[in-house]
Amino acid sequence: MSVTIKDVAKQAGVSIATVSKIINNKPSISEATRQHVFQVMKEMNYLPNAQASNFARKRSDNIIFLAVTKKHTAFHDPHMFEILCGAQNEIWEKRYHFSFIGTPDKETALQEAEQLIGRKAADGLLIHGSATSRPLADLLTRTEFPHVIIGRPPFSTNTCWIDINNHVSGEMATKYLSSCGYSKIAFIGGQESDEISRHRLKGYVSTMRIQGFPVPDSFIKYGTYSKESGFDMMEELLRGSSLPDAVICEDNQIAIGAADAITKHGMTIPDDIGVLTFDDYPLSQLIDPPLTVVDIDVHEMGRQAASILLKKIKNPALQVQSFATLPSLIVRSSTRNV
Repeated sequence: MSVTIKDVAKQAGVSIATVSKIINNKPSISEATRQHVFQVMKEMNYLPNAQASNFARKRSDNIIFLAVTKKHTAFHDPHMFEILCGAQNEIWEKRYHFSFIGTPDKETALQEAEQLIGRKAADGLLIHGSATSRPLADLLTRTEFPHVIIGRPPFSTNTCWIDINNHVSGEMATKYLSSCGYSKIAFIGGQESDEISRHRLKGYVSTMRIQGFPVPDSFIKYGTYSKESGFDMMEELLRGSSLPDAVICEDNQIAIGAADAITKHGMTIPDDIGVLTFDDYPLSQLIDPPLTVVDIDVHEMGRQAASILLKKIKNPALQVQSFATLPSLIVRSSTRNV
């Protein structure tokens, strides 16, 4: 027969209630009694029934990371895995279980969240920006369920969120290129509706104007996050009447395409055109020359998001809407040094 909590209590010479309090880490038990009971549990090979304990405490000890995942998500959004790892490290230290749920679209993510909250299958939700929608935000606000959205929602909401200050990232990129002696700086990014790209673009435009540099419409291009789109956007810039002397690329894939277009036109990086991108993926160093990047520690952002969620589980009234880690500059040979 398996050992029960009653057997442990009898062997340790304490009440069943005392053993239960020790298992559930209640503060009212002396350290000497706690250690004695733990020793008896070890000697008797007793393992508490976590499921029954959690049911009694009305908690699951489980945190779920919810995101939209599609084919090649790891290549199109490598940030997601680093955020996940950062969150996992923080949650593991607090001895919570951590689960990942990927859905094909935002509508399914909403349905999944409704079921998770309804079944009390988790104590809290970390929600990746890819899964965020207004109906989901309304659900979280209405139920007051502990959550943190990773990425500021593109609409007004009372939900808790954490994000990177992409406006500052755009400013940092532009200021650095200016300090290198570049003055005709272009910006090529994703779709005009993309939230991250839009904030980085605003940082670029405001800094260019403060520096007194012109920002012609032809120096701003919108496309997709792909090598092909980067090539096409750079081709348009190089065929224009006014050539840029540097280009800020929204991501590494765009930068690869831009570098190919520059080489095709017989120009050199960084002497003829400087190239800067965001986020230090392995691809950043595989391009020739290796890319200067404005980098964000998304691993740390995942850790911070998990830390906030754990606090919110303890205090559901906690309201957090903040920007997380600041960007840092990694200088490589795709920009000239002066």
